[in-house]
Amino acid sequence: MNTWLFIGKKLLEGIPLVLGVTLVSFMLMVHFGPDLTYSLLSKNASPEAINEIRSVLGYDQPFWQRYLHYLSELLRFDFGLSMVKDQPVSTMLQEAMPVSLLLMLPGFVLGNLLALVLASKAAQHRGQWQDKTIMAVAVMGMSISFLIVIIGFQLIFSSSYGLNWFPVRGWQVFDAEGHFSWLAYAKYVTVPTLAIVFVSLGYNTRFYRAVLVEELNKDHVTTARAFGHGPGAIQYKYMLKNALVPITTRVLFSIPLVVISGSLLIESYFGIPGIGMVTYDAIVAGDQPVLKAIVGLTAVLFVAVLTGAEILYRWFDPRIALK
Repeated sequence: MNTWLFIGKKLLEGIPLVLGVTLVSFMLMVHFGPDLTYSLLSKNASPEAINEIRSVLGYDQPFWQRYLHYLSELLRFDFGLSMVKDQPVSTMLQEAMPVSLLLMLPGFVLGNLLALVLASKAAQHRGQWQDKTIMAVAVMGMSISFLIVIIGFQLIFSSSYGLNWFPVRGWQVFDAEGHFSWLAYAKYVTVPTLAIVFVSLGYNTRFYRAVLVEELNKDHVTTARAFGHGPGAIQYKYMLKNALVPITTRVLFSIPLVVISGSLLIESYFGIPGIGMVTYDAIVAGDQPVLKAIVGLTAVLFVAVLTGAEILYRWFDPRIALK
């Protein structure tokens, strides 16, 4: 099948997912959610003012008409104005997304790479002290709350009780002339990156080790070992290459969760103006336009991840394309 036709097919298959997620979220947030009319008015508002606000909020329209309007906003990437900040939601997201990517990318990449190296080492020495030590550290990382890890690293590296090397809060990554400063960026991103790597290492290492150990017991690895291939060739040529499909699945499906869930906790704690902070402020203030935009775009991101995963599967294992 032609690659572009395949991509188009997968995107079409993802439409029901987007419709389902957006429909459920729209019903919960808007249809069954709180009536925001009186939160935007004074106590003694006139009937005319009440009707005007309800018209602006769309409460005078049928449910399906409001939902279709929401879908059209999603297609146009135009979600109206924020109810709290009185600025376009699309502008807020465009300004926040680069911050979240710069914040989460180093920890995401390092967490996966280090976990893959440790998992390879553990699988290579399965049952020995190296394997047991790596797994013990992984379990410890999984058992500690992400919030506790963030607070712990902040106390160690960013407070007067510890080393006090890095800033506690904020995101001042531009110099006095308005140019991006890599030095300032390194200072602000180090502690969040350490926290992300510490937590993700536990989950990722255990998963990658399980995948590699499963490959270790397969016939092609036994055959390669019988033909005299060394441990390095078996590890990277026969085990890792064949394990790329489940590894790719975990990495890609972590992207939406990392961008939204992980950044929400880190950004709200450190006061970093990314997508997570925007989401947190919207939840606290009940800013429905922002919440609807984030939920809808997250669903679209999942569809894009599904499509990208299917393409990579065919690249890593051509046999998939023949099924």
